[in-house]
Amino acid sequence: MAADSVSKKDLVSAVAKSANLSQAQTAAVVDALLDEIVSALKAGKKVRLIGFGTFEVRERAERKGVNPRTQKPMNIPASKSPAFKPGKELKDAI
Repeated sequence: MAADSVSKKDLVSAVAKSANLSQAQTAAVVDALLDEIVSALKAGKKVRLIGFGTFEVRERAERKGVNPRTQKPMNIPASKSPAFKPGKELKDAI
């Protein structure tokens, strides 16, 4: 892992210390939060965390592309992708 990143374990440890909770309690809360975000996105809903940002699913239409190995044209199928748009407060903080 890169030294300039924060792992889930690091995040749980920092939140547990800040909220004066056990690491097990904090890990359960973090897991529940992430599970709820995934469930909402699967259901086609946006998750808005005021001051932080919005999670949503973006749909990409089918499109034409080129296989880099063979240089032959190919169809790239439609897909869905999770996306995050930071809120104003988060942008301002950074």
